Amino acid sequence: MTSLPTPPNDLDRAIGFTLPDRHARGRIARLGPVLDEILSAHAYPPAIERLLAEALTLTALLGATLKDAGGQLTLQAQQQGGIVSLMVCDYKGGELRGYVQFDAERLAQLGEDPSLFALFNQGYLAVTFDQATTGERYQGIVPLDGASLGEAAQAYFMQSEQIPSLVTLGSRRGPDGRLVAGGLFLQHLPEGEEGRERLHVRDDHPEWEHVEALATTMGQDELADPSIPLENLVWRLFNEEREVRTLMGVDLTRGCRCNADYIGSVLAKFPAEERAEMADDAGFITVDCAFCARKFPVSLADLAAS
Repeated sequence: MTSLPTPPNDLDRAIGFTLPDRHARGRIARLGPVLDEILSAHAYPPAIERLLAEALTLTALLGATLKDAGGQLTLQAQQQGGIVSLMVCDYKGGELRGYVQFDAERLAQLGEDPSLFALFNQGYLAVTFDQATTGERYQGIVPLDGASLGEAAQAYFMQSEQIPSLVTLGSRRGPDGRLVAGGLFLQHLPEGEEGRERLHVRDDHPEWEHVEALATTMGQDELADPSIPLENLVWRLFNEEREVRTLMGVDLTRGCRCNADYIGSVLAKFPAEERAEMADDAGFITVDCAFCARKFPVSLADLAAS
């Protein structure tokens, strides 16, 4: 009896899809080895690893919507009295990076599964879209009031664009202990509004409510299951729709843009007196990259010669 081949894992990819009859669009993303690369640079405890894994998945979902190939999406969460003081993730051309600053002693007192409120208290989520072609920047800020980052993202789109949205994020550890994270992002298209009236003034959204009801049947375990191709997840949700269009996928990679040449070019813009104040006794300026947890020592002599 011939055994069937093991299906390849579908990881580090995002795909888009549209439901023309329902005036809806969406994205599904799943991260695996990219998470390993980002998380391995830091000794984060499990709760912070899960938080950053889901934040990076959300960043991939939102960043993959950029039509400008050189555009950048930045996700930033800060707190007011919480345990996590800062979390930053960004996306550019399929490259992801992110890091978290937190109080390890206070976190250790919360147990294995702290709530979003326990981590951020009265925090906020800022989403920034930078368009490389036009140089325009769009930013929205919402409180981290929900039970999850997904709910906070939904509030962002409702507040900034009055567009009903659904965001589901989840993560799981495989048998090898490594994290896999997945996410679903679904939106009602403004073009579907009757007379193009603002969505928030309407009493009902039957098309959106139908799509949303179907999408909520997708479990976090399915989104983070690498054995299920992303296209299959779309089919599971919407196989009874007359038309579902899947869009070209985006491959996702780790992409910290720090390197010695770039850092040297930035430091070279400072006056020589300020560079001297930043240097240590050996004549080196050491720059820490929070994203990749690397130190870049730059010689004053090299800067003077450049």
